Amino acid sequence: MSLFKARDWWASVLGEGEEFDQGCLCVGDVDNSGSGYDKIVVGSFMGMLRIFSPHPAKPDEQTEADAQLLEVQLPDPIIQVEMGKFVSCSELLHLAVLHPRKLSVYAVSGTAGNVEHGDQYQLRLVYEHNLQRTACNMTYGPFGGVTGHHFICIQSMDGMLMFFEQETYAFGRFLPGFLLPGPLSYCIRTDSFITVSSIRQVECYRYETLAVATDADTRQDSDQQSKSSGKRLTADWTLVLGEEALDICVPNTSSAMSSIFVLGERNLFCVKDNGQIRFMKKLEFNPSCFLPYGSVSEGSTNILMCNHNNMLLVYQDVTLKWVAQLSCVPVAVRVANFPELKGLVVTLSSDGHLQCSYMGTDPSFFTAPKVDAREVNYDEVDTEMKMLQKVIREASKTQDILPRAETEEELTLTAIVSSHLDEVSCAVIPEMNGMPVPSVTVKVKIKNRGAVHSPKMTVCVQPPLGVTQDQFVLDSMGSGCELVVRFSAFLNGHYPPADLCGDIAVSYSSATELNPAGIPRVSQCKFNLPLRLVCYPSSAIKNAKYKITVDTNKPPVNLSEVFPDFSEKSENNDSSALGFQLITGSRVIVLASKTSQRYRIQSESFEDIWLVAKELVQRFDWHFASLGVKDFRNSFTGPIPLPEFFETVDHHFELRVNAQKYQDLLSERAVQFRAIQRRLLTRFKDKTPGPLQNLDTLMEGTYRQVIALADAAEDNRERLIQAFTRLRSATHLLILLLSLWQGLSSEQTAILEATLLPLLQDTPQLVREHIHTHTHKPSL
Repeated sequence: MSLFKARDWWASVLGEGEEFDQGCLCVGDVDNSGSGYDKIVVGSFMGMLRIFSPHPAKPDEQTEADAQLLEVQLPDPIIQVEMGKFVSCSELLHLAVLHPRKLSVYAVSGTAGNVEHGDQYQLRLVYEHNLQRTACNMTYGPFGGVTGHHFICIQSMDGMLMFFEQETYAFGRFLPGFLLPGPLSYCIRTDSFITVSSIRQVECYRYETLAVATDADTRQDSDQQSKSSGKRLTADWTLVLGEEALDICVPNTSSAMSSIFVLGERNLFCVKDNGQIRFMKKLEFNPSCFLPYGSVSEGSTNILMCNHNNMLLVYQDVTLKWVAQLSCVPVAVRVANFPELKGLVVTLSSDGHLQCSYMGTDPSFFTAPKVDAREVNYDEVDTEMKMLQKVIREASKTQDILPRAETEEELTLTAIVSSHLDEVSCAVIPEMNGMPVPSVTVKVKIKNRGAVHSPKMTVCVQPPLGVTQDQFVLDSMGSGCELVVRFSAFLNGHYPPADLCGDIAVSYSSATELNPAGIPRVSQCKFNLPLRLVCYPSSAIKNAKYKITVDTNKPPVNLSEVFPDFSEKSENNDSSALGFQLITGSRVIVLASKTSQRYRIQSESFEDIWLVAKELVQRFDWHFASLGVKDFRNSFTGPIPLPEFFETVDHHFELRVNAQKYQDLLSERAVQFRAIQRRLLTRFKDKTPGPLQNLDTLMEGTYRQVIALADAAEDNRERLIQAFTRLRSATHLLILLLSLWQGLSSEQTAILEATLLPLLQDTPQLVREHIHTHTHKPSL
């Protein structure tokens, strides 16, 4: 920790909930006042652009609002702001603002005020460029040796350098071997661009080399054209760093030799403009930003460096000259001149703390308070200690750090699933695949201790399961009342479900002394539907496409004892084999080994194994628990069926891609249909009717295409819903096998489910199988 603190000269907190980065701060005479003093320009990721002219507050002033010259809300996030001569017909300074998909150049002008409220500043858009690629950062300078003007180079997220000569787009070049964007800077002396690639090496590209290299719109075009015509883009020199770079800066301190400063994660590098290392400084902290600037000593450079310990360090080359304590962690640092003080350090933190400070010499000491010297009465201290320990013990028994919830809730829910199927099925679809669809009754008992008002019960099951009624509006209940609600659950889709669990929630209001109107409360409970609801007993077959084997540490048991509800109606009398015919799926067979402690589950569909495998593991636990066996354990020896799982992922991903294609085609045909409609309407409104030129035929054909695409999109949506449910089933099965393979506890299995399981509903946004398919598959 530093002995000295940075002296605050002016400070401000910018907005609430806004974020800032190293490119969001720049200083300069942005309004071209000619006074030689700087203004501070700050842009945020929320699109807020602010300009300040700081000055210290006088003792009689209550606010510092007059230091803010301008505040404008722009429609897009601001990535970087820079000042330069960016307009061809003017040599004045203009402000360049980089958005993700746009580059805007503004002129800032001030009008002198006639009253005490001060001057008025305006922001005027001079020109803008819409970018075809998402921008990462930019740099500027007199590219190609031009005088009196500055050009702009923007680096995109996919590795393209886009060059703009003021109002004109010049050309674009892809960096070779690009993977991730790095910091970018321009060296005036050598007319070259410096960046750090993803292979952790500094690369230098001359502007002349970039200008004559092969032009291409895409990276593939660049690779193909570089083999046939034009010059292949190569670096002028490279230097291996061995670590990621946070920033690059090329200060203009000498015309004889330029120094390139690269701030790494653990080291500071100073490189000559020909690629030779001048010096390297190993850092003992995590740096956040830096700024090299000219030194009074010939041949040396001063460096301002900030770190994540709230420290500001001043180096002269590799020698530490000063350390000061800051109030926050800066992400950007600049040096500016203001009317009352020159050479102030301007820092900006990621949460918007803007501060102007200088190096003070007032030490910050902590003086410990004096302790009254008195004799200690050990008997009194011992008595007081025993009393405090007693209070602590009693407090730890009655309460926790956080107040505990009431041991008994106002309202208690108990869900009881009938052990028998309904005699008369309540299913909406009475028959599927030639088999009747059963239903089962769920009885919910609601008990309350105190009076509850306006109770409402909601029942939720996972598709394709359905219930006869999912919303219940109940009457208010007095103290000690009991209410029973019944509903039936059944299969309501032509594909097997991924989960047989359901949730019940009752929302109600409970009156208290402080709130007689009632406090809203919610009580919840879960229920499990029987496997018999979605499948029937069937005969067992010996061969199937997909097979998994579950091991146990106990002798094999009779499957008829484990599945009595299926063995009674099964056509096969063999107790070592049991068949399950899913109503909307394939047949699943469970085979018990007669000589070993293994059980094989096999089916023609990989996803359909999940429900039977889950039921088998649960019933084994219940069966041996009822026998008083405490050391029973299920296990799986592998291999994990990853190829089968990835087939399910690929199928679902393919349907998502098809859905996007249908949406794009529908948009195109809809635009075409509206254009034909407008043309026909114009012909019909014309006072001198002319021939339709087959517009009616074209409109009818387009209409048929729109209807056909809509039907195809709807069919793809139905198949996507089924594929999503099958993906959930396959993921559940994979998690079950992993937990049995590694012997995971219930808490560890819950973490694995939260990591791997997809969402409960499919969404158009990016989901997990994109990552699994394209990144995890090679590693697995």
